[in-house]
Amino acid sequence: MYQILEAFCQNGNLILDEKLSTTMEGKRFKIILLENHQDEQKKEHFLSLVNKHSFKLPEDYQFNREEIHER
Repeated sequence: MYQILEAFCQNGNLILDEKLSTTMEGKRFKIILLENHQDEQKKEHFLSLVNKHSFKLPEDYQFNREEIHER
């Protein structure tokens, strides 16, 4: 799942322009920062790469560390 939000930085803190859903409470997120003054074309290119390489995992998916390290 990904969501694009706008925010600003104030005293080293990231302040979101909108509140997150309560369903996200307690979850951890990875944040990718893009400055707004970037060319719109570069931004769209980046987002298309994110979409191209993103996929949904099945609800019952569980990561198996031993399986991934078998060689």
